[in-house]
Amino acid sequence: MTTDDDRASSAAPEGRPTPNLTYRQATEYRLDPEREHLLLRALSAATPGLTRLRRYRRSWLRPDLFAGVAVAAYLVPQVMAYTVIVNVPPVVGLWTALAALVVYAVMGCSRVLSVGPESTVALMAGAAVASMAHGDQSRVMALTAALSLVVAGWCALARLARLGWIAELLSQPLLVGYLAGGAVLMVVGQLGNVTGTSVHGESILAQLQSFVGVVKDTHWPTLGIAVGTLALLLSLHKLLPKWPAPLIAVATATVVCAVVGLDQYGVAVVGDVPTGLPVPHLPAVSWDDMQLLILAGLGVAVVAYGDNTLIGRGFPANTDADEGREELDPQQELVALSGVHVVVGLFGGFPVSSSGSRTALALAAGARTQVYSLASAVCVVAVLFAAGPLFADLPKAALGAVVVYAAGKLVSWQEFRRLARFRKTELGLALAGALGTVLFGILIGVGLAIALSLLEMAQRLARPHEGVLGRVPGLPGMHDVADYPDAQALPGLVIYRYDAPLFFANVGDLCRRALLAVTQENAACPEYPVRWFVLNVEANVEVDITAADGLQRLHEDLAERGVRLGLARVKTDLRLPLSRAGLTDMIGEDMLFPTLPVAEEAYLAWATANPLPTPQDEEAATGTEELDEPHPVDDQAARGTAAGERAG
Repeated sequence: MTTDDDRASSAAPEGRPTPNLTYRQATEYRLDPEREHLLLRALSAATPGLTRLRRYRRSWLRPDLFAGVAVAAYLVPQVMAYTVIVNVPPVVGLWTALAALVVYAVMGCSRVLSVGPESTVALMAGAAVASMAHGDQSRVMALTAALSLVVAGWCALARLARLGWIAELLSQPLLVGYLAGGAVLMVVGQLGNVTGTSVHGESILAQLQSFVGVVKDTHWPTLGIAVGTLALLLSLHKLLPKWPAPLIAVATATVVCAVVGLDQYGVAVVGDVPTGLPVPHLPAVSWDDMQLLILAGLGVAVVAYGDNTLIGRGFPANTDADEGREELDPQQELVALSGVHVVVGLFGGFPVSSSGSRTALALAAGARTQVYSLASAVCVVAVLFAAGPLFADLPKAALGAVVVYAAGKLVSWQEFRRLARFRKTELGLALAGALGTVLFGILIGVGLAIALSLLEMAQRLARPHEGVLGRVPGLPGMHDVADYPDAQALPGLVIYRYDAPLFFANVGDLCRRALLAVTQENAACPEYPVRWFVLNVEANVEVDITAADGLQRLHEDLAERGVRLGLARVKTDLRLPLSRAGLTDMIGEDMLFPTLPVAEEAYLAWATANPLPTPQDEEAATGTEELDEPHPVDDQAARGTAAGERAG
């Protein structure tokens, strides 16, 4: 009987002593994966900003702080100006900005997107509640806060329905055009601030017309401040790119204005900044008011979400090489926007969006993460409680110059040139997106951009690339014969590929091109006419009933010419609807092939078994017919039988 010690001894290698092993306490293994609590998983998914903070690098802190202060210096007077559009007190703009900055830093996907009050959304919010408030500012505050909660609800519903894919409808050319159009709107909106004139109008054409009427009244000291600030910005950006140029330029303009006393010469300054923070509360509105705000909230949600996704995609973060390119999650952006508007509504604010100018400003100052937004939020708190007087001498013209500087970063001339080199239609889409945004505003501009994207996609699907396939000596596989002059094909066999899903808009084009290919092949090789037409359907992953009917007509048209229709590389997703339409039964299982080589082999075997008649056979058959002199009806039947055999 063999003991355990004997087995251990026999298992030990020769020349190596057996270790003196003794039993120990067995390890407590936990091999099942630990399941995190559902609420914790949901919280982690909803707060990507907190996850990013766990990987924060100390080297990012300095540029984030500089960027936060620079953005705050621009944000404070800007959001105070937007409150005039909404018709709420200036301090409400600071409350709104503070809530948006903090919440998006926690819940947002983008590292650098600046979320807060924005002119277009502010204008929409003010217009939505104006007829309901009748000039009562306290009621406007309650209604705009309620509108923020409505926007939050729409964003949450869109996330539950997984509608974030809507952002993918905007192609790169239209994104480039949208940003360029937004830059034009920003510059035109600052004409009054940089010239010291009063420019009015809601549309860009109205503003330009108003500016032309008052440009003769330009206040030259104001224009001098604007030009000097812009020149300083451009110089610092070129000579000292790592320095916080916007912060230095704004601080310099403020010091100059305070020392010289330019406000006494008519230069407009920001003035006193209100203080205080509200206690979170639900807005005092009725259910009837909420019902009236539902439709307006949908429009605001669409524009706000469009701004977030477009600007987020247009301004990727300053990441290191090992960080990789930032990818914006459209679904998470809906969650973030919903959370932002919940807190904004509870703080008595108005609906928000993202700001292209502030985002560009943050990037110019070197921002790396949303810590810059938290730094801006700290600055806003300081302004609300202590530092308001520091902004009192800040010239509005200097802020206008910063806006013009930031707007220049929205226009990518390099991208326009790249689109022009790639394809003229891409450049046309970019220009159309820019003009639509400039002439019709952000809301219609975004809608026009989406419509153009869909039209371009439909055009590409309706008239896709196609080609006849053949063999190329020395190159494996089958390839488009138009790409290779030395391509070869089997006589009597046409293998054709149509590179798009088949639907009502392109099946007619497929049939026309297929029959034309057969006609041209017969003309090129009349001694061996086409007998098989095999459609390579590897790219035809979808089919509708109209396309199925079109393939049935193609089968009939080819049969009239004595040509058999076959399908190669038929996937299950395509085979099932074709079977339901009765097309696979019509074509026959023997004409459905898994690969192109199998189709070629089947054709060779069939052609061997069904050879074409030789000229001698035809002459003999003709001679026999002349000797026999058959009845005309019999002769007609014989020809029909022969044609049927060729078609078979």
